[in-house]
Amino acid sequence: MRPFTSTIAFADALRFVLEAAVPIDRIERIDLVQADGRVAARDIVSTEDVPPFDRAAMDGYAVRSADTTGAAAGHPIGLTCVDRVFTGQVPSRSVEAGECIEIATGAPMPDGADAVIMVEETRSKDDGESGADSARRAIQMLAAARPRQNVGRRGADIAVGQTAIAAGQMLNPSRIGAIAAMGLRDVEVYSRPAVAIMSTGNEITQPGLPLAPGHIYDVNRFTIESVARKHGGAPVALACVGDTIDGLTRALDNARSFDIVVFSGGSSVGDRDLMLDALRQQGEVIFHGVAVKPGKPTAFGRMGRALVFGMPGYPASCLSNAYMLLVPLLRAVGRLPAWKPETVSLPLSRRIASVAGRHQFYTVRIAGGVAEPAFKASGDITSMANADGYIEIDADTEAIEAGSVVTVKQF
Repeated sequence: MRPFTSTIAFADALRFVLEAAVPIDRIERIDLVQADGRVAARDIVSTEDVPPFDRAAMDGYAVRSADTTGAAAGHPIGLTCVDRVFTGQVPSRSVEAGECIEIATGAPMPDGADAVIMVEETRSKDDGESGADSARRAIQMLAAARPRQNVGRRGADIAVGQTAIAAGQMLNPSRIGAIAAMGLRDVEVYSRPAVAIMSTGNEITQPGLPLAPGHIYDVNRFTIESVARKHGGAPVALACVGDTIDGLTRALDNARSFDIVVFSGGSSVGDRDLMLDALRQQGEVIFHGVAVKPGKPTAFGRMGRALVFGMPGYPASCLSNAYMLLVPLLRAVGRLPAWKPETVSLPLSRRIASVAGRHQFYTVRIAGGVAEPAFKASGDITSMANADGYIEIDADTEAIEAGSVVTVKQF
């Protein structure tokens, strides 16, 4: 056994992790349908006006606003409707004095017209059959129009030469919509950080296979892979590695091409916890041991350009520090905004004792308007699975009493 001689504070561990993060510079071009959550790698400057023409913002009648001066419900002004324009059509004629053209929302404005009076503010007095080929119709205007009323101007949304999306912005449905409005079908984005995930241990068996005596199923591969994917990474699960220095060294060497490498298991102080020895052979250890609960035996280092996490083998410890340390690193490398979990303040249902000198991330579930402690043990994945979030207990706090209002950060 090789006991810890020291640990570092969680705040220092997080600082070391973020200082080591180098924002990714690889760029790829992807289809818009795949762009949600990705980060734009270049400014997107429009070569088109959006909309590409002046258009009606209401169903109604395109008019010369000067022809409607003084119109009111009690003092209608009659105009002659000379045409009808639908979306996808081009007006066949202009509006002259004393005329109007029936127009649909989104249809191009005819020349001569500078406003639209919505149909609810008009009254029809047909002189003939309605329709595109009908005789001219008399339309009474029951309200006056202002210039540009109910008219969407050409380029009002996005103008030619305007930077619609800036490099570094995370794309979401509305920004993807803006790109589509400019007529673009694909976009250049930063690549996702490539994340190698490896479970270690002679006792690990993959789910779906028979479980030999003394073995357990691999949990951490799946939880870490899910966290990495949710927070912008491109995870790749590599083969499980046994507890030998040669096997671990080879596994690390094979993972050099990745941006981030995450081992689980082998980071504690037992005779077979050899991951740190292998990392020292391949690179450097930045820290080993964090004053947190769960997750004390967490290591972080560097191997060439790859950043390496050695996570505890216990599932709750591994997943907890994945949220607290891996997520900030992933998002910094992937140029995503910092993760800000939703929070809610609730009274604690019962007393929680804390370990002195260790910053604790204590899982809770939300039930009946209170925060109910959910943590069982570092090796129990249901400490996380049965929780809705966690509370933080600083290293100087020995207990939080029942009824105390706590801030729950939700997963």
